Amino acid sequence: MVREDVVVGLDIGTTKVCTVVGHGDAQGRITIVGVGLAPSRGVKKASW
Repeated sequence: MVREDVVVGLDIGTTKVCTVVGHGDAQGRITIVGVGLAPSRGVKKASW
């Protein structure tokens, strides 16, 4: 059985939400299997 790991990136911003999904193989390579982009609603700009 070959092991594959799922890798997910998520960026939640004030104007948009972006995501990327991939899977890693035994040699450390990542293959992108999906991406997403949507407008952000309800997230306020952070103040530091």
